[in-house]
Amino acid sequence: MAYKFRSGIDEERFNTLIEINALINSNFTDVKNLLTRILESAQLLTNGEASSLLLVNPENNRLYFEISLGSKGPDVQKFSLNMGEGIAGWVAAHNTSLIVNDVEKDERFFSDISKQIGFKTNSIIAVPMRIKEVCVGVLELINKTDGRNYTEEDRQWLEIFATQAAIAIQNARTYQRVKEQVSLLQDQVTTTKGFHTFIGKSETILEKLALAEKVAKTDSSVLILGESGVGKELFAERIHLAGPRVSGPFIRVNCAALPEHLLESELFGHVKGAFTDATRDRRGRFELADKGTIFLDEIGDVPINLQAKLLRVIQQKVFEKVGSSEPQSVDVRILAATNKDLESAIENGTFRKDLYYRLNVLPLYIPPLRERPEDIPELADFFLKRINQETKKQINGFTSEALDALLTYSWPGNVRELENVIERAVVITDDDYIRPQHLILETAGMKHEDAYVGKNLREAIHTFKKHYIMNVLEKHGWKQTESAKALDIQRTYLSRLIKELDIK
Repeated sequence: MAYKFRSGIDEERFNTLIEINALINSNFTDVKNLLTRILESAQLLTNGEASSLLLVNPENNRLYFEISLGSKGPDVQKFSLNMGEGIAGWVAAHNTSLIVNDVEKDERFFSDISKQIGFKTNSIIAVPMRIKEVCVGVLELINKTDGRNYTEEDRQWLEIFATQAAIAIQNARTYQRVKEQVSLLQDQVTTTKGFHTFIGKSETILEKLALAEKVAKTDSSVLILGESGVGKELFAERIHLAGPRVSGPFIRVNCAALPEHLLESELFGHVKGAFTDATRDRRGRFELADKGTIFLDEIGDVPINLQAKLLRVIQQKVFEKVGSSEPQSVDVRILAATNKDLESAIENGTFRKDLYYRLNVLPLYIPPLRERPEDIPELADFFLKRINQETKKQINGFTSEALDALLTYSWPGNVRELENVIERAVVITDDDYIRPQHLILETAGMKHEDAYVGKNLREAIHTFKKHYIMNVLEKHGWKQTESAKALDIQRTYLSRLIKELDIK
């Protein structure tokens, strides 16, 4: 529906604002698409040839080209600016709009980007995007398509578009905070029920999860293999929750945590008088798991003379309590896990071959964390949010250097070690972000080559370039001109590398 206006009001611009405002107030969750729509409208209604939306990163006080439109848009997005650098940097630093209709005569103009991408810039209009009067970004339009100058009327309309963009950003951040709080509450509910939240998005781990859900439909025994701390128990939980026994109990037993004389009683129970401290009958874990699932963690540590009893309950669903000769039936699914090489244990005579084959009906191998680095950022973020809540802290995240340290560490203790490292970092830091010095990693025995474990040639070269350039930048106080000379490259090329390698 079109609106009627008094003389002098631009109806097309006003209707565009109404449309965008409606989008902002709807359930529009894709903020990047919304910001692109705002920038497209601003460019169209001011006759701009090209445009960019830059966001301020408060962590390093730099501006990054979040969205760039025009013939050279993709090339522009490789660059970033220091606060105060260029027209956009000046606008961000002074939180003030600026019209420059002859950039060659303005000393604030930063010509390197235009020269690098081969784009002739004649005029620029840039306005700040503000949240609570703080500049969070800049809308910048370049060259009017009709060759005319930008005007005060253009500035006024562009400032309105910038306000709408800021509202969209604020809404997105609020939505993200609420989403995180809901996620934490869901995690608390899941934990209260005795299960853990499953975190992982790497292709490898998703394939394993799909396999776990597939084997969950059967009632066969599953042997979960993998190094200590990879999350074998979480996979056992997923199998139980996805299977037909989900309404039954899920009973966990750490076979390595108890001495032999107590483990048998823990598993099968005992009758009163079976031994000195047996003052009453006691139900064992198998009995408690009836109609459900029992998870035998560290199955490789079960003593050899107890393995025969385990084999019998797997084969015949029958056992006797300690001190009793009366057979007792049980209906239970068995999941087992180990970080040991059971085939070697069979050769050494410490593990029964027949028990191994009964457990290993459906083997499931969980890869170590170093082989799935894509999961590290998501896991680190999950642990940070949870520990933030537990410690009543408000740490916003990780610096790129800290995240890089997490990604290049070999993680011999896997996910469990990562959780401990994040918890320790949260406890010791008083900063808003976790930085490399807060991460106390066991690097003494770690070889330099570990940073490249699991990477192909392209990824390894990327890692080397990033570390090498970061070291040079740090050595020269993060001054790009001096660092470029030391690297023997052009400063503009260094700026592009910093953007491409995500160096912050």
